[in-house]
Amino acid sequence: MSLYAVEVEDLHLRIKGVEILRGVTLRVRRNTLFVLMGPSGSGKSTFLRTLNRLIDFVDGVELSGLVKVLGQDIYSVDPYDLRRRVVLVSQEPNPFPHMTIYDNVALPARLNKIVRTKRELDDLVRWALEKVMLWEEVKDRLKSYPHALSGGQRQRLCLARALAAKPEILLLDEPTANIDPVNTIKIEESLKSLRDEVTVIMVTHMPHQAVRVADHVALLHSGVIVEEGPAMEVFMSPKKEVTNEFLRGAL
Repeated sequence: MSLYAVEVEDLHLRIKGVEILRGVTLRVRRNTLFVLMGPSGSGKSTFLRTLNRLIDFVDGVELSGLVKVLGQDIYSVDPYDLRRRVVLVSQEPNPFPHMTIYDNVALPARLNKIVRTKRELDDLVRWALEKVMLWEEVKDRLKSYPHALSGGQRQRLCLARALAAKPEILLLDEPTANIDPVNTIKIEESLKSLRDEVTVIMVTHMPHQAVRVADHVALLHSGVIVEEGPAMEVFMSPKKEVTNEFLRGAL
């Protein structure tokens, strides 16, 4: 088994002729919290959606280079199986409004037949909600609907739903960009507790967030990886001026 959850070599990606990613080469070790930093419009979200082939749903995409996930070329495997193993949580909280809190979390396990009994399903739902520090807040209202939750709680519910799918890689697209500081801290603490269970790849435009959570970081700027390495090494001794500018908030 490869040491790396993700291996990308010379990835170029265009959308309707506009080059978004320009020769990206990157490796992400298994069971790490990897943060891809960069200013808005640098190609971070596009990169994430390439890893589980959600980019396939975008019109006018042209892609070249090699992308291997969990040791396999992403275009040599079934995309639905890939998305079961590599799950994305988007920036906007998007729980299913017509489903209860319980059913939102339970849905992936039911669809993928992860558990066999109601007791196992109950245990999985509780485990996922505990992992995102939401269990104590919702345990008495599992039959309520997500509209009763705050925006930050809804985002943690979406994270719990993703975890209940038992993915091998969790992709997070600016997961705290639109929520309050209290829920942001809870999400960050949850992510740090997941290192031994799943590989986490998160994108952010906030360097201070990367400082708090990352094991390893890379800076993506204008579609190019400018710098990457162990988090503290990059933050304490950046090698490139553009990295310095980003860390200072100048980009």
